[in-house]
Amino acid sequence: MTAKARIDLDAFAHNVATLRDRVAPVDVMLAVKADAYGHGMARLGPMALASGATSLAVLEIPAALALREAGVEHRLFAWLHAPGTDFTSAVDHEIDLGVSSMDELERAGRAGSPARPAVVHLKIDTGLHRNGALPEQWPALVERARVLQSEGVVQIEGIWSHLADTSPHDDAVALGAFNDALAVAASLGVEPPVRHLAASSAGWREPGARFDMVRFGIAAYGISPFGDATGHDLGLRAVMSLHTTVLGASAPTGHHWIAAGFGDGVPAAAVGASVWLSGERASVERIEIDRTLVRSKLGVPGEPVVVFGEPGRGEPSAEEWAAWADTIGDEIVTGVPARVEREYVSGENR
Repeated sequence: MTAKARIDLDAFAHNVATLRDRVAPVDVMLAVKADAYGHGMARLGPMALASGATSLAVLEIPAALALREAGVEHRLFAWLHAPGTDFTSAVDHEIDLGVSSMDELERAGRAGSPARPAVVHLKIDTGLHRNGALPEQWPALVERARVLQSEGVVQIEGIWSHLADTSPHDDAVALGAFNDALAVAASLGVEPPVRHLAASSAGWREPGARFDMVRFGIAAYGISPFGDATGHDLGLRAVMSLHTTVLGASAPTGHHWIAAGFGDGVPAAAVGASVWLSGERASVERIEIDRTLVRSKLGVPGEPVVVFGEPGRGEPSAEEWAAWADTIGDEIVTGVPARVEREYVSGENR
């Protein structure tokens, strides 16, 4: 057996329901960007909707089109657009567009028509500088959107932004900037039905940032957005676990090679890492492209190994691997390459 990523559908459904209950009655938009953080958006997107999310978010329009092709009929939101992107396909397939600039707004207007207007969410930059209109650009963007809406080619569905999630103070400043932008829009006669600012971090801890909808991302996959609490601490369950087997023993005695390396998503930069072998942790000694050397007196060729999995069972978590590799948990699960088989399990098959 080479490496295999096991996706626990019950754990994912549990997490989405937990997040929904946390913010109710506010709606949940579930982010399935980057192929659902490497978990498989075509499989997990519909499950998120069945578990309490009311809409899905992706980065690019092609990902949203793929979800439409997979049969998703709920609201889809795409917000990262290359310069000159043609929005016609998005409008034709009723995909909501995040709009950050006058150029994007004009292209959305050209793609829309009174029969099928472009549905847009206007983005204000509240300090993160991850696209969005600057405060001095905001009134003109809102006014032009209002005109295009009066012409029937645009429907202003939302106003939104991102938080930096760097500190409570910075988030408070950003929240104030967002409220200011809402007030400016209202003064221009624009008060759309959906206002959304918070993602996983503020969505969990900051009720004042939830507005009408929270865009939950990595938390739904069992990974905490916080540095002071794990997903397990929050009552979330690990969705992805990375499995392999023992290849064989290597001199000196007490070492084993396992059949997964950095080509399978085992972070090469990890220091002090361990895997789960024979009911205990085995320390990682060396990571190569397709195998990893671990220190353990236990284990025989073919025996199962968990690289990362469910901390409630004692297995190393993706968050622990993130700490060992000096990165974030998002990178650990998203970094498991597509060539590693995904095995979806639930119920008795878990």
